[in-house]
Amino acid sequence: MKAAWHRLTQFVKQHLTALKVLFVLSVLVFVIIELGRISKDLNGEAVKASLASQGPLSLLLLTVLGILAVTPMLNYDFTITELLPGEYKPWYIAKSGWIVNSFTNIAGFGGFLGASLRANFYHEKATQKQILLAISKIALFLLAGLSLWSLVSLVLIYGFGIGRAFSQYWIWLVGGAAYFPLLMIVSHVRDSAFFADMPFKRELRLTIGSFFEWGFAAGFFLLIGSFLGVKADLAAILPAFMVANVLGVVSMVPGGLGSFDVFMILALGQIGIDSSLAVVWLLFYRLFYYVIPFIIGAVLFAQDAGKKLNAFLEGLPLQVLRKVAHTVLVVFLYFSGIMLLLRGIAPDLAFRNQVYVQLYPYTFFFLDRVTNILMAFLILGFGRGIASKVKRAYWPTVIMLVVAIIASIKEDSSLRFIIFLAIIVVAVVLTRQELTRDRLDFSWGTRLIDWGIFGTTFLFYAISGFYNAPAIHHKRIPEVFLFPSERIWLTTLVGVLVAAATLYLIYWYLSLPTTNLNDGFDAKRIAAVINEFGGNEVSHLAYTRDKSIHFYREDDHDQVFFLYRKKADKLIIMGEPVGNPDKIVPAVVDLMTLADKQNLSLVFYEISEQLTMQLHEYGFDFLKFGEEGYVDVQAFTLAGTKRKGERALIHKFEREGYTFSWLEPPFDEATLASLKAVSDSWLEGRPEKGFSLGFFDQFYLNQSPVAVVKNTDGQIVAFANAMPMLKDQITSIDLMRSSNDAPSGIMDEVFVNLFLEAQAAGYQRFDLGMAPLANVGTSKFAFIEERIFHLIYEYGYRFYGFQGLRSYKNKYVTEWLPKYVAYQRRHSLLFIMIQIMTVVNQKVMAKSQLGFFQQRLAKVSLSALNLSSKKEDNNE
Repeated sequence: MKAAWHRLTQFVKQHLTALKVLFVLSVLVFVIIELGRISKDLNGEAVKASLASQGPLSLLLLTVLGILAVTPMLNYDFTITELLPGEYKPWYIAKSGWIVNSFTNIAGFGGFLGASLRANFYHEKATQKQILLAISKIALFLLAGLSLWSLVSLVLIYGFGIGRAFSQYWIWLVGGAAYFPLLMIVSHVRDSAFFADMPFKRELRLTIGSFFEWGFAAGFFLLIGSFLGVKADLAAILPAFMVANVLGVVSMVPGGLGSFDVFMILALGQIGIDSSLAVVWLLFYRLFYYVIPFIIGAVLFAQDAGKKLNAFLEGLPLQVLRKVAHTVLVVFLYFSGIMLLLRGIAPDLAFRNQVYVQLYPYTFFFLDRVTNILMAFLILGFGRGIASKVKRAYWPTVIMLVVAIIASIKEDSSLRFIIFLAIIVVAVVLTRQELTRDRLDFSWGTRLIDWGIFGTTFLFYAISGFYNAPAIHHKRIPEVFLFPSERIWLTTLVGVLVAAATLYLIYWYLSLPTTNLNDGFDAKRIAAVINEFGGNEVSHLAYTRDKSIHFYREDDHDQVFFLYRKKADKLIIMGEPVGNPDKIVPAVVDLMTLADKQNLSLVFYEISEQLTMQLHEYGFDFLKFGEEGYVDVQAFTLAGTKRKGERALIHKFEREGYTFSWLEPPFDEATLASLKAVSDSWLEGRPEKGFSLGFFDQFYLNQSPVAVVKNTDGQIVAFANAMPMLKDQITSIDLMRSSNDAPSGIMDEVFVNLFLEAQAAGYQRFDLGMAPLANVGTSKFAFIEERIFHLIYEYGYRFYGFQGLRSYKNKYVTEWLPKYVAYQRRHSLLFIMIQIMTVVNQKVMAKSQLGFFQQRLAKVSLSALNLSSKKEDNNE
């Protein structure tokens, strides 16, 4: 036996968490079943008719009094906790006690349910044995109050003649009255350790508490009779109420249901109360003393169980619930805004549509057209803020909804509508924690939605104004554009314009304050990070000064920096973050947090597979964008048949007197002018592009050596600027340009010499850069977006030489590594790719060129000023 008990206790300890969850779920199932049983037992039509007989104030008062009538039961739990080790907060005891007593009050089950529930609430500081022992002591006094009230009833009947009509039931009252004396005898005569911690003071407290419990129940029952206008001596009914409860206890039916009710109907009939009124009386008693406290207890239990389940599942259920509530609120706001807008601008069209008519009862009610339009724009404006999770949108939305709800309830106070609004209110409360952003920023998708709604509204008024113009008013006009009068059309148009202005102010309010994530260009900070931690494929592009830069710091020390450009609500980040490899992920998380507060999302352009997988852990989706080629320079040689063509080409340039050399910065004006001439010849009037590429800029070129090829006259015909990486023994170049006078094959001359120079300098690899869309979407199982990119790669040669670029680089590349675009989920990939292309292909102007044009503009302005002065002098 001991072995079996030991195995059982070990099993319980090993599976305690699972058993707790199972218990909570089983109680929730019980609550659902019990609510179903109650709904069946209570006649819906009878309850509705009975409730209709009372005013709202009476029903509210009965609800409050019913709740107060149950409160004496809490005395049991406050006493139980005194018998247990540890301390419990009063609110926790009251909440737990309410749940236990409201459940056992309606469900019965002896002490099993109460013991199980109390074990669930108090197990953290007490053992199962201690809890059961305390409950068993308290349980003895649950009927002490009923016993005393039975004695009081006997006194009323035989001492004062009150309730003499029920004297034939004396046997039940005597039996009930005998319980308390027997309990006192047993607890004080027997010398038992069981009652050692039950002094007389504690027993008296339990007895008085039980006395008030049954007395409050009886008083509330009699008070219901008063509310129903019963013409009888209510005090005479008290003995019958006690007899009915004794019968209910003896029958052991949950809540005395059936035995109590049948006896009370018969007893009330004995004193001339109609059975239909008696049924209503009992319905009210069941509803306000049993059902409503039980529902409150069920809500409290669900809340408590939800907290435990939420903690067990690491906060996931609450997170899901909040997200669902946020979605419900956003859908409701946009739905309401559109419905009100339709009613305001085209009510005849709206109410002819059956779908609109069916849906309209689930929104707000305003009779005036202008009010509908104004509220529609307000709801849509703040709805955009709620949809974008902007904190500043919450309280204005709450105030707006309160006004709208009050106005709507005046028009429709049906129970269905009130329940629907209650659900929306719950969604509003739960949504608050979802609002984490400081400001509003618009994505392309949100702009399309909002501009579509507002643009359609203005277009409708423009068309209706045209059709209602006096010049064509005699012609047949589509009914949808008809207005009762020009005054109404003008009034509503003014309303639309005022609403639009209000909407603009709402957007302006929600878009503040703006926190600038750009730390600005600082060459010293950039160089310090690169020198300490090493650069990468894009680090040198920081010196182009055409991108925003954000630094991540720890302990007042720069660890990582990002190169990015903002487009709509996206931060397009060029390549991988530069800096401490151990701080890349914390830096990304930090930037994600800062950006999210600004309602911005991150997009990483041309990053490695390793970083892509790390970002995937933080909610990023990804798409292969192409491959980057690397040359193993240590294995590179011109010997052999494979390099026969390149070898012959190099010998040809040597014979013709072309030389390869490096120029070290800083460069003088003459050298920069020569490089500029080559660059201009190569561009042939085309604009420069930046972001993922360098461009001709004097400051940028002065940051690294430049490789040049000169002809026999010492004139530069081609050049390429180095891109130092300072890590992984990799080198590369950025700008590679040749003049129109350069001979064919000059690029190969540059590359071969660069490979040989890198080999001599001890580098392992040479980065030849990207081949966009190469090997993207080649599998039939690839993402549909990648398959589309594959078609662009195959057939887009008229717009860009994708295959030609890959083919040219492939003759040198020894290893191709995939590159990806990573973007935060729930964003349109189509818009993201268009935004990337827009940023990448955006025309740039070098800082030196900008300075030149500014100088020219200043000269032109000065000339204009002088010319104006001369004209004024001549006029004088």
